[in-house]
Amino acid sequence: MHPRDQTIFALSSGRPPSAIAIVRISGPQAGAALTSLAGKIPLPRMATRVLLRGSGRGPIDDAVVLWFPGPASATGEDVAEFHVHGGRAVLAALFTALSRIEHVRAAEPGEFTRRAFENGKLDLTEAEGLDDLIHADTDRQRRQALRQLKGLLGDRARDWRARIIEASALIEAGIDFSDEGDVPAELMAPALAGIKTLLAEIEEGLAGRGKGERLREGLVVAIAGPPNVGKSTLMNQLARREVAIVSPHAGTTRDVIEVQLDLDGYPVTVIDTAGIRETDDPVEQEGVRRARARAADADLVLWLTDSEEGPWKHQGSSPVWLVRNKIDLDDEEAVAARSDSSRGHGFKISAGRGDGISDLVAALVAFAQDFFGVNEGALITRERQRRQLEETALSLRRSIAAVGRGEELVAEDLRAAAYSLGRLLGRVDVEDILDVIFREFCIGK
Repeated sequence: MHPRDQTIFALSSGRPPSAIAIVRISGPQAGAALTSLAGKIPLPRMATRVLLRGSGRGPIDDAVVLWFPGPASATGEDVAEFHVHGGRAVLAALFTALSRIEHVRAAEPGEFTRRAFENGKLDLTEAEGLDDLIHADTDRQRRQALRQLKGLLGDRARDWRARIIEASALIEAGIDFSDEGDVPAELMAPALAGIKTLLAEIEEGLAGRGKGERLREGLVVAIAGPPNVGKSTLMNQLARREVAIVSPHAGTTRDVIEVQLDLDGYPVTVIDTAGIRETDDPVEQEGVRRARARAADADLVLWLTDSEEGPWKHQGSSPVWLVRNKIDLDDEEAVAARSDSSRGHGFKISAGRGDGISDLVAALVAFAQDFFGVNEGALITRERQRRQLEETALSLRRSIAAVGRGEELVAEDLRAAAYSLGRLLGRVDVEDILDVIFREFCIGK
């Protein structure tokens, strides 16, 4: 039997132990498995309390079961759910009983969602939105992922594809009736107007400068500077916990330390790097090399110093903010910092005592707002989606440029545009990317 025709099961709730665990089973043998363990198939979509029994008829657990006959289910197949107590022994016994049923096996990562996709329950952009929703760390990431899951891009892409096919039908009708005098010209005019309007809409969606993709990935802020100026202390202040070792000895941080923060709903990764200086220590040299590389790739660099020296000239193009630390050593500066710690992109703080930290965090939030943009309606959240829309726009431009050189050329470019949108939705020739996308899912989804 082909793996796609087999019935699959997996734990779809959090890892045990837990109060309640949910085990899902999907496929043609879901009903038989439910009958075998629960003794009956309950009414569809009605929670029913049963005593689950294994193949030897020994009791497994006092549980609640639900039955979702296909195609009216999440995967489009027959689906059953077992709501059991979330102990490891209970789950082990349930998994053993399910595994003994013929043509029933444990699911692979993302296999439930892939079956939903293959059965037309969601398109590829919605599946990607579901994956992003599962992995969302901040509220803004959650809202963006939920919009994709609800069809923000998929619905638009389906509408665009239908309009392309409609314009293509007009042009091909003109080709079929080319001997009818002015018929081709009458059909070409409305088709061309529709193509131009469509191209403008797609280009507007592409104009977001990748902010949707970046919100999914997060903003990267690197803390750089000479040794022993308080980078690790600042890192701990921003994280509000001890994530980096703080020592009075220079060169304590040898490798790059990362921590993920939620700043007003924006995902921010803060990087604590090794102190940048000339050294003969080969281990510290490697740390300095990594520090320079990560700072060059960061979206923002906080150059930390305990003197009035200017920012380090790093190799990247990202902005550099000068942050003067240890102002608690000067009482007058500390007072000034508490009243107004920021001047432009210069900040004065005491990472050890906390002076000026709130102003620095507020500036980081403002930077994130500008970086990601205030518009939360970004259509594109992945590079794959952007590539397909760019290919669609390119084909539409070619079709417009081909007007006057032959209706056949226009029609061919429109077919290419419709094909690109089909790949965006996952409806044509995407077998090469399905494994890559769905293997990123967790088991049980």
